[in-house]
Amino acid sequence: MKLRPEMTGEALTRLKRARGQLNAVIEMMEEGRDCREALTQLAAVSKAIDRAGYKIIASGMRHCADARDRGDQPEMTEEELEKLFLALA
Repeated sequence: MKLRPEMTGEALTRLKRARGQLNAVIEMMEEGRDCREALTQLAAVSKAIDRAGYKIIASGMRHCADARDRGDQPEMTEEELEKLFLALA
């Protein structure tokens, strides 16, 4: 399934935010800053990336369900989407 802007907008926003947070973590490490602060930011990055993945899966599920409702063949099977979901979990 191709990633389309209407399917990935929210996920892309989360990933861009995570990129900024990750850059901040790298700077903290390079500057020798407090580990608690760096780890708190790193946890936020991890959570943002996970949520972006879940958003993409959810969008894909909706996209495939819409295709089935129209009588079209979905680009991915439910089993394929489930496998991707479980890879994130």
